[in-house]
Amino acid sequence: MEVIESIVTDGIEVEESTATVSTLDSEKSKTEFVWTLQATWHLVRVRLDMDHEFDQPVCKKKKLWEMVAERVTARLRAEGYQDVAVKAFECDLKWRNMLATYRKNAERAKRLGAHSVHWEFFKTMHEVLGRSYEEIDAQRRAKLSGTKVGKAMASKRYTPILPTPTLTATSVPPSRPPQDVLQLYLELQERKLNMWAQQKALEERKIEAINNLARAISSLAQDGERQGHGVSVTHHS
Repeated sequence: MEVIESIVTDGIEVEESTATVSTLDSEKSKTEFVWTLQATWHLVRVRLDMDHEFDQPVCKKKKLWEMVAERVTARLRAEGYQDVAVKAFECDLKWRNMLATYRKNAERAKRLGAHSVHWEFFKTMHEVLGRSYEEIDAQRRAKLSGTKVGKAMASKRYTPILPTPTLTATSVPPSRPPQDVLQLYLELQERKLNMWAQQKALEERKIEAINNLARAISSLAQDGERQGHGVSVTHHS
């Protein structure tokens, strides 16, 4: 069985894998399920077939995942893997990881076009989950209709996944800031420079005043010493 792990990464490259491993040769495989390519495809198909049941307002997710695990296990055993058994929580965790990968690839497809997505499970999942997300978005818009937010969003529509059109020479260049905004910015900068210059001049004046005061005090002290020396000489005479 060819092993393939679906891993969520920043680069959306999600196919890692791939040594051939037998679930009968390893003691670890008896307690920890290894998601092979076949098992992953079974999980995808079974889970998508039950998508309507999972979307019900009131449903017991634990029971549903147990049903998913039973069906995946049954399909694997029908293919000859008698000792394979997948648990409900393993299916749940694997599906959460695949959902995250699907959403990242869906965003990538919107930005760069469907041709940019190479994940083998994307097309099959998008055929079901893409419609589900459109319905959820339509319901959300219906609830918002008549509100300020709804009116603001009224002009927006669902964007299908299409190849990104090539840019042409007639593309509109980004608009420059309005002249009045630029002028206001320059005036503010000039005011800041003026305030800084004024503050600097004030500090220089303070320093000069302190120096003048120090010189005056020093001069008075010297005059006092001279007068005291003169009085002393007169007394001795």
